[in-house]
Amino acid sequence: MSSTDLSAFVKAYDVRGLVGSQLTPEVVEALAAGFVDELGAAGQTVVVGHDMRDSSPEFAAAFSRGASARGADVVSIGLCSTDETYFASGFLDAPAAMFTASHNPAIYNGIKFSRAGAQGISLSTGLAAIRDRAQAYLDAGAVAAVAAPGSVSSRDVLADYAAHLRSLVDLSGIRPLRVVVDAGNGMGGMTVPAVLGTDAGLPGLPLEIIPLYFELDGTFPNHEANPLEPANLVDLQKAVVEHGADLGLAFDGDADRCFVVDETGAPVTPSAVAAIVAQREVARVRAAGETGEIAVIHNLITSRFVPEAIERAGAVAVRTQVGHSLIKDRMHETGAVFGGEHSAHYYFRDFWGADNGMLAAMHLLAEFGGQGTALSEFAAEFDPYALSGEINSTVTDIPAAYTRIVDAFTGRGEFDELDGLTVTGAPDEGFWWFNVRPSNTEPLLRLNVEADEPGRMEAIRDEVLALIRA
Repeated sequence: MSSTDLSAFVKAYDVRGLVGSQLTPEVVEALAAGFVDELGAAGQTVVVGHDMRDSSPEFAAAFSRGASARGADVVSIGLCSTDETYFASGFLDAPAAMFTASHNPAIYNGIKFSRAGAQGISLSTGLAAIRDRAQAYLDAGAVAAVAAPGSVSSRDVLADYAAHLRSLVDLSGIRPLRVVVDAGNGMGGMTVPAVLGTDAGLPGLPLEIIPLYFELDGTFPNHEANPLEPANLVDLQKAVVEHGADLGLAFDGDADRCFVVDETGAPVTPSAVAAIVAQREVARVRAAGETGEIAVIHNLITSRFVPEAIERAGAVAVRTQVGHSLIKDRMHETGAVFGGEHSAHYYFRDFWGADNGMLAAMHLLAEFGGQGTALSEFAAEFDPYALSGEINSTVTDIPAAYTRIVDAFTGRGEFDELDGLTVTGAPDEGFWWFNVRPSNTEPLLRLNVEADEPGRMEAIRDEVLALIRA
């Protein structure tokens, strides 16, 4: 019997574990076999890609062994970003597995699974069954090979990926822009020169790219590839000011998320980016002749301005829970043209409903580069309210904290429980809302607050934090 308990690191939306003690080649082989079995992929193509972490090539090879043993024909696309894997899944209409731990430190690795067409897989939509099938193989001591094992081949899709993104957003006519890009030693160091430069054989764009940390290095020698943490933006902010750049872009480790700073080094909120892209996508499909209702998704943590911008553009704003697999499902259910999250995940109908940080960055460059003001001034139009950002608190008794919050705010606003607890202030108190929701993986409560002006936001923030931490 195996001593490995897969439930310890098969998370709500993906696999994420410690290299060696949790994720091993044997575990990966078993997960690959479970993936092929659960999706009925024997005799079909399955895509596997990996990031630049030291353990990723070995794990991708182990996945190929496990998947082919169960009859799948594996197409290895090698080093790639996560959204490049989604492209391959959509382009080849094949299930896919991406080896990455995204923004996590080098001691971690993981797997992001997709069904054919880049559809997400969560615990409730197949990942639990994949886990249980893999656990059975581990407990049995080996993956049983089928009578007709599949093949393993290689394919480079970077040029096709770059050309596809260029076909979706035309940057050739924008004003010249100087852009500092911090790849954080992650996969953006490969995809940015291909998509925004000429490395994939595409024509040059009116962009001067100033690279920071483009060398692929899964040990992350300069800083963690997690732009959500302010400390990891410091180098980018300094470089933007030093080079007199128009803006800066920061990608996370697997380059599926993109963060933006303006010419002063100040962050542009992901909600502002979402509002900009939403309006562009609605206008684009209208101009293409699309009639009827157009849906755009936003999660409940984005700024109130996001649904306002969606509705001003003549579309329907669809409010959802947090989580990329959930939003991918909602993209397919609603036919939404675009979806945006507060965490800088951006989803596109023209990209099989999957998220793509590079594509969001291209939309921002197109919109910003099509006018003449500085980004600080331009972005302010899409960021009129005061946001707290996400504040995490370690809480041992989450139900008790919830009770304290409910008691304190009963009669002061409307409650809803779509994802955690959201309280929206009564109109006579001015505009404010907050959301408190537990982490899926840690004893944390996550707080987000927004209000019509900073003083009100800070007062609500401090009051709720005191209740959480009491």
